[in-house]
Amino acid sequence: MTQAVLSGLSGKELARCAAPTSTLGLVIRRSDESLFEGADDSDIDVRKTLHVEEVPLPELAPDEALIAVMASAVNYNTVWSATFRPVSTFRLIDRSAREDQGLTRHVMDRHVLGSDAAGVIVRVGASVRHWRVGDHVVVSTLHADEQDPATQWDGMLSASQRAWGYETNFGGLAHYSIVKSTQLLPKPAHLTWEEAACNTLCLMTAYRMLISDRGARVKLGDLVLIWGATGGLGVYATQLAKAAGCQVIGVVSDARKARVARALGCDLVIDRHDVPGPDGLASLAGRRWLGSRIRDRFGEDPHCVFEHVGRPTFGASVFLARRGGTIVTCGSSGGYAHDYDNRHLWTNLKRIVGSHGANYQEATEANRLVSLGRVMPGLSEVHPLLKAAEGVHRVHRNLHLGKVGVLCLAPSAGLGVTDPEFRAGIPAERLRLLRSDAEAAGS
Repeated sequence: MTQAVLSGLSGKELARCAAPTSTLGLVIRRSDESLFEGADDSDIDVRKTLHVEEVPLPELAPDEALIAVMASAVNYNTVWSATFRPVSTFRLIDRSAREDQGLTRHVMDRHVLGSDAAGVIVRVGASVRHWRVGDHVVVSTLHADEQDPATQWDGMLSASQRAWGYETNFGGLAHYSIVKSTQLLPKPAHLTWEEAACNTLCLMTAYRMLISDRGARVKLGDLVLIWGATGGLGVYATQLAKAAGCQVIGVVSDARKARVARALGCDLVIDRHDVPGPDGLASLAGRRWLGSRIRDRFGEDPHCVFEHVGRPTFGASVFLARRGGTIVTCGSSGGYAHDYDNRHLWTNLKRIVGSHGANYQEATEANRLVSLGRVMPGLSEVHPLLKAAEGVHRVHRNLHLGKVGVLCLAPSAGLGVTDPEFRAGIPAERLRLLRSDAEAAGS
């Protein structure tokens, strides 16, 4: 099958090939669950728990598809899996199997990771209607039961909602992956495999947070503060906010990232290390300093704060948002226990909006923006699957820009473009913005 996919055979020809019964993938082992118990995060090396191994594949369920994964990408949930923090993902999968008998196939001694993918459909289940073998696709992260009434309203509200490749097995950092048909989206034809693979989770999460009716609903002229404006989430949040006509404040952690933030269109860029005082943003003085920088430039406070860092920034987010403003949060990569002065929230009528992933419609709309060329891939570097652990390490230690890509079945970068004419109309520096800077930094 692998050679047939790489040769570009038609869907009918792929359907005649024998389906794979196992896959090479980036895995964690159940036997390593206690390896980092009691260790400080600064002492953890995720490369110790990440392995590339062959794993058996189960039979497809009627609503599933088997994808030959050409490329994938690293997300912070892979760091969580590799550190077994805040909880072992084996526990999450075991619990899911108790709640849904169909997920018992996912309970194994190894967990294939990855919540991004671009590839080719090589098999479909009996009830899959809208997709065919041979289709080029990208994969949305939402894994939910479409027969749950809540899914028809908003899949993210369904109790069956899980993050594919994190709370389920057979994720995208592999040669082959199993997904629900309601995770499938058409691959943007002008992008390479690795460019298409890097967008799904972070772009769709940022879309729900900023654009969707279920998020902050930013609009023309709004002032938006984005923590980590050149990270995996931030690079898409910045693009979406600018496309919506917002003014963007990008907070970054070094001069290289500041340069990229300006190139992305940030109207004001602030290096968090410039915040004065030994306590930085943890102090009221540090927060007032940052607020004064924003007011000096714009004459007002942010309408929206895009929050995903958590403990190191959340108190500042609540302080900095304007009266009646919104703090929208989707995670806590820097710590889950937040400390903030609630007086700034209630007396100024601010609101905190919790956001998680994206439903199928939001994912579709976000993917459409990529296909239209309105959102550029946030790819900065690419690693082969056999060295994917190094990419996860770089994300864990915040050594990266944007998204870190992984080549799975694709033998090299630069493959997979099926609409070269549309691609030719996009300036190369836009498509390669983060890669050019990362390459320059590494030279």
